[in-house]
Amino acid sequence: MATTEVNAISRSVQGTGASRRLRRSGKVPGIIYGANQDAQVIELDHKAIMLQLRHEAFHASILTMNIDGKKQNVLLRDIQMHPWKREVLHIDFQRVDAKQKIHMRVPLHFINADLAPGVKFGGGVINHVMSDLEVSCLPADLPEFVDVDVADLELGHSVHLSDLKLPSGVESLQFARGDDAVVATVQVPRAVVEPEEETVVGKEGEAAAAEGGEAAADADAAPASSSEEDK
Repeated sequence: MATTEVNAISRSVQGTGASRRLRRSGKVPGIIYGANQDAQVIELDHKAIMLQLRHEAFHASILTMNIDGKKQNVLLRDIQMHPWKREVLHIDFQRVDAKQKIHMRVPLHFINADLAPGVKFGGGVINHVMSDLEVSCLPADLPEFVDVDVADLELGHSVHLSDLKLPSGVESLQFARGDDAVVATVQVPRAVVEPEEETVVGKEGEAAAAEGGEAAADADAAPASSSEEDK
């Protein structure tokens, strides 16, 4: 698994005013904590962080943090974004201890949807009930993602947590708590009214309108002929 490197420099000045000045200069204030060490405040380049945030692996894998030339392994833990601008206001990282298990949410990748009998022959669609999975494992065992193979799904059937094939050393926390939740299902989409049915209804409506028109014409003609006879 390729390692993503994050470059940062340490900072000594803290506070709201200092953070505001950092942002105006194109930097992002951040912090690193954990692994029984003191928290350390840092600053990072905003453009570089925005580019890295686009990659899925940046959110769910071990990162190499390079601070003033010294490297350590970290996890991305929190991002504070501006309410309406594409701007990172603050970012948090957690140090990784290679000997201690970590809890992390990893994305789910759904594969072989086009092979599922419920889709191929039943006209169903795959419904992704879950998009990520909370796992527990040692840092070295952390997967970038977990595959969900739906190749055998019949119409109306589901994939549960117990059906997932997790890498060695990786455990689903939700399943460990006794919750065998649904991960994906195959469902029939909502019925669409057929054009032929609309045509039939339209013809019936036209026929009824025609009959109504003829009846109205007869009714109009009757008083007229009575009037002629009276004359």
